[in-house]
Amino acid sequence: MFAKYRSVSLILRIIIGLVVGAVLAIVFPKAAFIGILGQLFVGALKGIAPVMVFFLIMAAISAFHEGGENHFGSVIKLYLSATLLSAFAAVAASWLFPLKLAFPKSVKVAASAPKSLGKVIEDLLVNAVGNPLDAIVNANYLSILFWALLIGFALRLASKQTRTVLTDVSNAIIHVAQLVIEFAPFGIAGLVYTSISETGFASVAKYGQLVLLLVGTMAAVYLVLYPLMVFVMTGQNPYPLTLWTLKVSGIPAFFTRSSAVNIPINLQACEDLGLNKESYAVSITLGGSANSGGAAITVSVMTLAACSTLGIHVSFFLAIILCVLTALAATGASGIAGGSLLIIPMAASIFGISNDIAMQVVGIGFIIGVIQDSVETAVNSASDLLFAAAAEYHDVQKQTGQKVDIRGAVRKANHKESSRTVEAPVNAEA
Repeated sequence: MFAKYRSVSLILRIIIGLVVGAVLAIVFPKAAFIGILGQLFVGALKGIAPVMVFFLIMAAISAFHEGGENHFGSVIKLYLSATLLSAFAAVAASWLFPLKLAFPKSVKVAASAPKSLGKVIEDLLVNAVGNPLDAIVNANYLSILFWALLIGFALRLASKQTRTVLTDVSNAIIHVAQLVIEFAPFGIAGLVYTSISETGFASVAKYGQLVLLLVGTMAAVYLVLYPLMVFVMTGQNPYPLTLWTLKVSGIPAFFTRSSAVNIPINLQACEDLGLNKESYAVSITLGGSANSGGAAITVSVMTLAACSTLGIHVSFFLAIILCVLTALAATGASGIAGGSLLIIPMAASIFGISNDIAMQVVGIGFIIGVIQDSVETAVNSASDLLFAAAAEYHDVQKQTGQKVDIRGAVRKANHKESSRTVEAPVNAEA
């Protein structure tokens, strides 16, 4: 039965969960037990999220190695700068179009937001060096991030077998998180039921505004900011490559909602562009976590929406801290559907927002995830391909002194793609 359940698209299951939750709220508004499904789902996320973040970051840092002929320097610069600039764009969009969320329950700020620069720095330092085990138990994401980075760097000196075990443990935790997310439709049905039965359809309208803000920001980043970065790197019209990557990689990623699942598609696209396999074989895989502009937008927008809802003033300095920490944490976001939402509690902790409230924001994220997570994954996956190509073109132009014909490379890639489509029916039986 579970196999049949999983054979249905997660997107379709989530849509069904949304509809079922809304219908139940209208027909049985007093059946409080239905809302327990949402509580169980959020509780499971609260349990697995801190452990997952800790091991993901440790494994990623410990497994990194240098060497070989590649374009990693340029690729990593593009990945990290794109993620940081995306966070800044999200903050700007949130300030231009502020909105408030509708929580299912009355909530209060666990602690007041820091008032001064000295207090901000003091709280960051104290929270960061907290006991790592206690940090995991209490979901202190600042401390989790700090210790995961330190231990990850230290483990680079460990044996290959030790690092392999760590990677295996990290992968096992990801599988557990995937299993939890498989039951997202039930949790979403419970969350939607609670939202509508307690706050009415006004809350759903607020979620619509949130979706528009998130999707609009992501579209502006991919169609304006990222092409500008490519133009700076290559000195050529960036849109033939930008639009091609959106078609080849972004559209499939929109439906799979998983950067990891889309990696083979990006590898084939790199081959079609004629890129260096030694470079893109690693950079595309690395981009699945290191390049997370869409995740940075989601985390920043939803965190600031929570601050607006709770009446927390966000100073310019706090916004800068949010951007930097969000960009850093987003690089550890897993390549599974909804992975970026689990970073929200860490970002929210900067403003003194309790983990319980932050997980309600995560729940809202899953409610709108049918659209939000699909667009976010499309942005992340397509930009992996976009920046891998831009980095190589930049390095080749710098070494040879001659510009690469990007438009011509895209035409050749389109021809190769068309050739495979024509040949596919011949090999269909095989």
